[in-house]
Formats: sequence, structure tokens, C-alpha cells
Amino acid sequence: MRRSDVFRVVAFLQVLALPLPTFAHTGEGTVGGLIGGLTHPITGFDHVVAMVAVGLWGAFLGEPAIWLLPVVFPLVMVAGGVLGILGVPLPGVEVGIACSAIVLGLMVALAVRPPLWVAAALVGIFAVFHGYAHGAELPEAADPVAFSIGFVIATGLLHLSGIAIGLLTKWHWGKNFVRAAGGAIALAGVGFLSGVV
Repeated sequence: MRRSDVFRVVAFLQVLALPLPTFAHTGEGTVGGLIGGLTHPITGFDHVVAMVAVGLWGAFLGEPAIWLLPVVFPLVMVAGGVLGILGVPLPGVEVGIACSAIVLGLMVALAVRPPLWVAAALVGIFAVFHGYAHGAELPEAADPVAFSIGFVIATGLLHLSGIAIGLLTKWHWGKNFVRAAGGAIALAGVGFLSGVV
């Protein structure tokens, strides 16, 4: 893939990202059961890009990260959710969520290959923030258990989407595309942090 093609792909991804609002953490109203849990993660663009980034980075790193990172995230996310349900104070939740998109996007864009434990720890730290934000909303759910199950399933499917895109790294042009997608995710994170997106 030529450099001009990479820039076109990045520009296209940025244009797609700009007009989408973030709804994941509205804190308004009662959330539903299983269907609510399945749809909630995909209505929050901040959650979508971070989950896709986890899958992208795992695929980019290869075995065993391709399956370990997407397993670590929901497991630790549940722990963060429990902290939110219990009302344990956690400052900077929305900043942590925005930073997850920035950092994970940059890991992909810059082709960072840390030791596996570092990658897993980084993903786990960000999972706490994502879990906490949704756990704080959970007591308002009509069926908290069904909502939680749906939420974890949807998160896993977003990881799988990132992995599917990340598998393009088998081809030279695919590596460039995946890295460009990581850059677009990082830019979206900057948008979340600045309040533009």
C-alpha cells in the first residue's frame, strides 16, 4: 500500500469518527436486561474504539496475546464493575476511558511490542475504568445479571471485531492499514479527552 493510500484510509477513519456522539456514560434512566447489556457497549463510541483497539493490538502482537488480551479485559472489567456497584471512589474514570483509546491506539499505530505481562497489565488497568463506569450504572438496571451478561458478550464481540481487522497484518498492506486504524483510534481518544467527540 502506498503512503498516499495510508493517508486516505486514516483520513476516512477520522471522518467516520468525528460525527459520532458518546452515549455510553449518560447516567440517565433505567437500563434494560440482556438486550440492554448487548446494545449498551455499541452505543458508546468510546467503548467501541477501546474494545476494538484491544483486539487489534492482540492480533498485532500475535500468539498468545491475540487471545490473552481479550480475555484479560472482560475479567478485569468485571472487577472494575464491582467497584462501581459498591460506590468505591475512583477518580478520573472518564479520563481513564479516553486515555485507553489514546494509549491502546498508539500501541497499534507505533507497533509497540512490550513483554506480554506489560501488555496485559496495561489492558487490565484500562479495563478497570471501563468496568467502573458501567458498574456505577448497573444498580439502575431492570435485571442487573442479564445486563452484565449482555455487556460482557458485546464487549467480547467488539474484541473479536478488532482481532478480525488485526488479522490483516498477515499482508504488508494490512499492517499499514491496522497501524492507521490504531492512529485513528488514538485520535478519537484525543477527541474524547478534549470533549470534541
